[in-house]
Amino acid sequence: MSDYKLVIGLEVHVQLLTETKLFSGCINRFNPDAPNTQTDPVTIGLPGTLPVMNRKAFRLAVRSAMALNCEIARFTKWDRKQYFYPDLPKGYQISQYDLPFSSNGYLDVETDLSPEKKRVRINRVHLEEDAGKNMHDESGRGGDSLVDLNRAGTPLLEIVSEPDMNSAFEARKYLEELRLLMTYLGVSDCNMQEGSLRCDANVNLHIPQEDGSVIATPIVEIKNMNSIRGVEAAIQHESTRQFKHWQKTGERFGDVAKQTRGWDADKGTTFAQRGKEEASDYRYFPDPDLVPITVDDTFLAEIRNELVEFPSLKKQRFESEYQLSAYDANVIVDQGREYAEYYETVARTCGDGKQAANWVTQDVQRELNDRGLTIGQFWIPAEVLGTLLGKIVSGDLTNKGGREVFAEFLAHPDSTPVVEDVDRIIDEKGLKPVTDTGAIEAIVDGVLDRNQKIVDDVKGGKQQAVGPLIGQVMKELKGADPKTVRQTLLDRIAAR
Repeated sequence: MSDYKLVIGLEVHVQLLTETKLFSGCINRFNPDAPNTQTDPVTIGLPGTLPVMNRKAFRLAVRSAMALNCEIARFTKWDRKQYFYPDLPKGYQISQYDLPFSSNGYLDVETDLSPEKKRVRINRVHLEEDAGKNMHDESGRGGDSLVDLNRAGTPLLEIVSEPDMNSAFEARKYLEELRLLMTYLGVSDCNMQEGSLRCDANVNLHIPQEDGSVIATPIVEIKNMNSIRGVEAAIQHESTRQFKHWQKTGERFGDVAKQTRGWDADKGTTFAQRGKEEASDYRYFPDPDLVPITVDDTFLAEIRNELVEFPSLKKQRFESEYQLSAYDANVIVDQGREYAEYYETVARTCGDGKQAANWVTQDVQRELNDRGLTIGQFWIPAEVLGTLLGKIVSGDLTNKGGREVFAEFLAHPDSTPVVEDVDRIIDEKGLKPVTDTGAIEAIVDGVLDRNQKIVDDVKGGKQQAVGPLIGQVMKELKGADPKTVRQTLLDRIAAR
């Protein structure tokens, strides 16, 4: 047999956006330039210190679990997860073991592989403190390893999926949807380069045999992936590696232990790190310094009221309410919640969803890319852009005139325009469309008189030759509509 079924489960760790750490008042901020400066006695586990739970971290965690359709436990407790590593100064991590605060959820994901969404079940979502960070000399010369404890104690949400994904592509789409959802909820910035979203992939193969049995390769947990593309590439490599190993050795894997492997992005390969630990290896027991948490209906109602419109629902609404294509809706929503809100304000103000989408995803996005800005840093308010586009939609301004006004706004990045500035600039630049047909015909006749050869070419059947004449008329009639000018030219030529 030469085929196999790829089985993937993901463990995603999301750092929460809190001002302080999970169990202390120490500042919570990404700070790689000053290692070991964001620590306190609780974080480094000095004798006599006691943890105090961060209320905001728990609220953000419950908000995330609700958005993932999880069941919220009315009673949850904290556990100590014992292991010894240089980045874990206490010798244990405060986590949750047998009574997580949420479980049994799901996330529906568009995969492009079928019209139906892929439902990935969520086994559990639990809250724990992050470890520090080890930095090793990877030059091969046997240099020192360093430890930075700035990250230690950061509130960390662990989202554990069931092994429901069957391709590296599905895993990537799941991660993209999950990251987008977390940012819309405002619980994390999900910046993988800064480590605020990290992912471990559990991968194995189910290989059918001629006798109808199925061989399952041992589960491999892949670590050290710092991008979603990296996760996809690592899973692709690992599935191929496992299958080639089976083809070469014919092992039935019965006695082969689970394994943890790292991902070398430069070489595009996974490499063995250690045997995979079982839960018993961590010697979990309830943390004696932290009381369990109970939640009631009032608390859950408060959190439910904090939920925003989810990205998947926003895409559907944009398609129906603003008549956008699925592609345009995806482009806008995938840029983030603030970007989508900017677009929607423009669309509602101008009254044309497609016109708004064209300008926001093209003209505005080009400026953001060129200037290295986010939509929140863009100085042209959505209401102003919407008012400008409304003039175009109503026919009170040509597209060319609209771009002149837009360019005027762009030329003054230190000045935030207001709605009244739209009419002011239109008046100052004389951009109001020319609607006097007599004036248009007079200019057209003058241009035709000066270009007899082009007139003859057009009358001879070469209608495309009229293009240069449109430019000449538009130069004299600054606010004229190009389509009106073209039709007037053709009519006046035919009448000669």
